[in-house]
Amino acid sequence: MLEGKSILVTGGTGSFGKHFIGYLLEKYPQIKKIIVFSRDEHKQYEMKHEFKNHTSLEFVLGDIRDYDRLFFCLQNIDYVIHAAALKHIHIAEANPVECIKTNILGSDNVIRASQERGVEKVIAISTDKASSPSSIYGASKLCADKLFIHANNSKTQFTVVRYANVFGSVGSVVPFFLQKAKDKKIPITHPEMTRFSITADEASKLVEYAILNAVGGEILVPKLPVFKILDLAEAVCSNCQIDYIGIRAGEKIHEEIISQTDALYTTETSNLYIIGNEKTQDLYLKHYKGEKVSENFSYSSDKSNWILTVDDLKKLL
Repeated sequence: MLEGKSILVTGGTGSFGKHFIGYLLEKYPQIKKIIVFSRDEHKQYEMKHEFKNHTSLEFVLGDIRDYDRLFFCLQNIDYVIHAAALKHIHIAEANPVECIKTNILGSDNVIRASQERGVEKVIAISTDKASSPSSIYGASKLCADKLFIHANNSKTQFTVVRYANVFGSVGSVVPFFLQKAKDKKIPITHPEMTRFSITADEASKLVEYAILNAVGGEILVPKLPVFKILDLAEAVCSNCQIDYIGIRAGEKIHEEIISQTDALYTTETSNLYIIGNEKTQDLYLKHYKGEKVSENFSYSSDKSNWILTVDDLKKLL
């Protein structure tokens, strides 16, 4: 359990980081310390006020691009949750070098500083965009995934959690549609577009599971529902005009979260897929009590039978 443990969350004031920290504080009131590590001074100010009754929280300004700052803050830390990233696809496409500096080089800083400080476990938050990437954001997250898995030859354990769009998170399609609905017009890039979806609570529980159960070197992928972009628009505003604007640079019509290449070494359980490699799959089959997926398996949003209806989406909204 996590009582008495010290945790640092990079990107701790972001949508996931903030929700996950709140989840931990509620479930583990005896947690020793949580360092909220981020570079956004205003968000830290707001979050500190919101969580003012929690003395275990420590707010630290810092950027994962700054190795020395990371190294200083990781002293006596048991677990690192790495959630910091530049994640807006169109912004990353316009600023590729900045995306690389944060998502790849920043992740490498997290790895090296964690190893030097003797952190017990690092859980890195990834994305479905990292599978067969079509954008600089997805490619940068795939590189980061590879770095974390490669680093798992040290005393520090590294595990990647790869999931999809957090429903309603900042910068996601839900708040965008809600804002556009005020003008009774919703822009749609492509009528056939589908997306995987996960709630903030589900994402938090998955990361908690990884802290408590992962053995290192794996990529954990939850089994997720899918929504059609037109169904989401209907759920947000049934009488809004739909404007088709075309796919933006780096976007996909459908998301793939496990490729056929990954499937060669993927283990399946009732609610998870565990991606390994030729050296680790037997370990994961035994540890997670799973089975190998078929050789032609891939996990993409257009092939799912678990589709959220308009009513399901309205409940989530």
